[in-house]
Amino acid sequence: MDFYRPASLAEAVSLLAQHEDARCLAGGATLVAMLNANLVAPSALISLADLRELSGISALPDGSIKIGAMTRHAETACSTLLRGGQRVLSAAAQKIANAPVRNMGTIGGSLAFADPAADYLPALTVLDASIELASPAVNRVITIAEHVTDWYTTALQPDEIITGVIVPPAPDQAVGVFEKLERTAGDFAIASVALILATGKSKCKAARIAVGACAPGPVRRREAEAFIEGSNFEEAAIQECGRVLAQACDPVDDVRATAEYRRLVVPRLVAKTIARGRAMLGE
Repeated sequence: MDFYRPASLAEAVSLLAQHEDARCLAGGATLVAMLNANLVAPSALISLADLRELSGISALPDGSIKIGAMTRHAETACSTLLRGGQRVLSAAAQKIANAPVRNMGTIGGSLAFADPAADYLPALTVLDASIELASPAVNRVITIAEHVTDWYTTALQPDEIITGVIVPPAPDQAVGVFEKLERTAGDFAIASVALILATGKSKCKAARIAVGACAPGPVRRREAEAFIEGSNFEEAAIQECGRVLAQACDPVDDVRATAEYRRLVVPRLVAKTIARGRAMLGE
């Protein structure tokens, strides 16, 4: 296996195009484990460690936040630039694994692998985030909804590198909430819920809800959110929201839980997340 440590993004994408079956090495939290388990055997490893241009979190003029692909989970977890509803992303980052992994893993690496049970995807979904991609031929931007195409499969082409994530402004006076059901602290989710919520006079002004770990990618349905938006958070509305989301899920049986159990807990986890969001807003 060849190993390369390019000094620029241009060099990195060129190397990726030259070597069939090459893999980019970001934080290594997932890839190294897969290498050790003989689950992958790339022809080359291309380290992104020296690409400082891919690191850091910055505010854009329109209120969006740009997060470089090599930004560590720990940086995202404590960023003060993520505010209001955008805090759902830092809340998700705080739930990732443990401190050593958060200090090593990167947002770009997590998105490239796209584990359905990982924490970023539902949070980025409710944020309507976009992903920046670079290749030797062209740079492009895709939405988070376009990114996951199947189980552990993404729209990322073989010669493309994730360079950053763009997080748009959230609704005014909103909060971001991330709830996760896990077997033990730091484990991958059995089910998770990301929520952006804004209220006024005890009425819901805006609601964005996505479920994670219960399908190939995050599950978000506008018809589910419609039960909450404009409501006074009646129990029936919350139950219908959870029911629609549970029906839209396509979970599998695995070592963490059965598909039936996941469908059962989704409405309850949705209700819990909404209740927490209302409490954060003082409702």
